[in-house]
Parts: sequence; structure tokens; C-alpha cells
Amino acid sequence: MPLKDECGICGRVLPYGYLRRCQRCGRLYCRDCMTPDVSTGDYTRMFCLNCARRIVSPTPTTKYGALTRYLKFRAAFTSTVRLSFADIDGIIGENLPMSAYRDESWWSNTPSVHAKAWLDAGWNVQEVNLKEGYAVFSKVKDVQVRKKRRASKGEIKKPFTPVRVRSYKSNKPSKTKVSKLYARLKNVERQRASMPTYRGGFKPKPKHEKRLFKSEKKPQ
Repeated sequence: MPLKDECGICGRVLPYGYLRRCQRCGRLYCRDCMTPDVSTGDYTRMFCLNCARRIVSPTPTTKYGALTRYLKFRAAFTSTVRLSFADIDGIIGENLPMSAYRDESWWSNTPSVHAKAWLDAGWNVQEVNLKEGYAVFSKVKDVQVRKKRRASKGEIKKPFTPVRVRSYKSNKPSKTKVSKLYARLKNVERQRASMPTYRGGFKPKPKHEKRLFKSEKKPQ
């Protein structure tokens, strides 16, 4: 009888011939739970759906990454944002340290781990009120519009020479691949959520084993 193992995502027990090893995490998965490399599209490198999701949507390196994304989103609508400390706690999903409630220097615009959350998004802290518990962020204008200098009558205009642009091949996955990947992940999550749970170590037989073996016979 061929050796069998369980898929790490859908939980089906299949022979080793139907399982593949993820080249990123090294675990075994069935063919339905694996996809080619989403970053390069190489079909020789197969990743599981969990690793592919981490490549497509990586987690932020710090806990303040959600604040960076929020300020970048608000930059398209306004140039000033007032957030209470409770609002910032909800955005980052954690509580701010106690120094943020007691020391105004914590909100300074000097480069630090937490200050990069608004500096990288193009914002500065304009005002901090520790008594009422809020901070006001203002958008920084990095690019200033310069007035074009008009050429005088005696000045000779040079011919315009366009800049040569190099063409690079994009290795980013297409939107179709990303949408199929997320749809497949959602289907796997629904399938696992719909499976019944049992007490103890009892585990029902898979459907393919019920078809192969009769009720009175057990596999060796």
C-alpha cells in the first residue's frame, strides 16, 4: 500500500504521489493548495497558498505600519488629520507605550522606530495635547512648484532632447493571478470551517478511504 500523508491546508489524506513540497516552508501540500511562484510566474517553483499570500500581502515590519498606510490614504483627501490616542490604538491594533501619554518628545519628528510611521508617509506631528490625549498631523509638501523662467529675447533656445527611458520587464504578478489566489484561499477557509469537529482524538475516515475499503475491512 502506498504511503500517505495529510495536506497542511485542506487536511485531506492523500498518497505521496499527489503531494508536493513547498519550496519556501518545506511542508507537504496537495496540488490544489499550491500555486506557481507569484513573484516570477515560474512553474518550476511551487509555493503553498499560505506562503504565496505572504508574498502578495506581506505583514508590516513594525506595529506602526498600519498607521503609515492610514496616513497615506488620508493624504488624498486632506492635509491635516487630528487623531486621539485611542484612535491610534485602534489603527495599529495595540496600545501606545506609556511614554506616548506622558512625554511630548515621544511625538517629535526625529527619525525613530515609531516616528517613521508618519515620516515615511509624508506627514509631521504639528501639535500634541497630552492632557486631552490627541495629536495633529500635517502633510509635508516635499515637491515645491517652481515658476518657469521665461527666455529673454536675446537668449538662444536649445533644441529639446528627450531622455532615453529604459524598458524593464515587470516581475509583478498580474491582478488575475492575485484574485485567483485570494479566491482559492477563501474557498479553503470555508471548507475547513464547514468541517465538523470531534472530541478527543477521533478523526473520521476520508471519503476516498470509504470508497476503497468496506466497512468490515480495515487497511493494514
